[in-house]
Amino acid sequence: MTLPTGVAASIPQKVTGLVALDVDGTVLLGDEKTFGPGTVDAIAHAVSAGNEVMLATGRSWAGTEWVMRELGIESEFVVCSNGAVVMRRNGDGYERFHTETFDPSEVLDLLVQNIPDAHYMVELPDGHRLYTEPLDHWNLADATQVPFAELSAQAVSRVVVVSPGQTDEDFMELVEHIGLHHVSYAIGWTAWLDIAPLGVDKSTGLELVRRELDVDGSRVVAVGDGRNDLGMFAWAREHGGRAVAMAQAPQEVKDAASEVTASVADGGAAAILRRL
Repeated sequence: MTLPTGVAASIPQKVTGLVALDVDGTVLLGDEKTFGPGTVDAIAHAVSAGNEVMLATGRSWAGTEWVMRELGIESEFVVCSNGAVVMRRNGDGYERFHTETFDPSEVLDLLVQNIPDAHYMVELPDGHRLYTEPLDHWNLADATQVPFAELSAQAVSRVVVVSPGQTDEDFMELVEHIGLHHVSYAIGWTAWLDIAPLGVDKSTGLELVRRELDVDGSRVVAVGDGRNDLGMFAWAREHGGRAVAMAQAPQEVKDAASEVTASVADGGAAAILRRL
């Protein structure tokens, strides 16, 4: 795996802008090995201009840390697990600053009745994950394979459901058919369903960060490409900031943005960052 390496930019004393970058499809191409062209240098430029550039991702912290390292990001905060987990810098590392949890038993029972052959994973409040069957692209560091019944034995930060062979349209129809109450959910590019506590998405984590850093709402920029970015797009626009969709995003995501940049393969995120 060959990844670009950038010079880590330090956080300025006074942050004037807050830039939230999605990971997959925004800074990282679909092969999970290659960053969009110019992204590393563009991040360093945006930080030097006084912006806090951070990641806001559906990934767990275990799957996010290496991305930050390769991008040269040393932000004060990181929003993971679609807003259910907010990490904060503590010396040379990070610790959990805020974690949301919920009881997953009802939603898991409902889902397994309809898609019994799916792959299921839950994330515990301490970051450890439990899963039923592995998938090739899952990062299973700090994860344990367990029987399905053990997934609902305790409160979790999120539930991930993947059903190979189905499409995102199949999942949208399924969710509409069975109804998911008392939780928040996002459907990915493929048959990937991410479930969080009710009312929690990337925007809730980012609002905690914005307040901690005391950044004016008009100075926030959110860049993403997926349905799980709709919440942070609405958050940015409500505050008078910018919501930027990647060119390859689904039409509903582009419609929710205030502007559209080039695709990840064409360096769309870097183009936004260079202009800050």
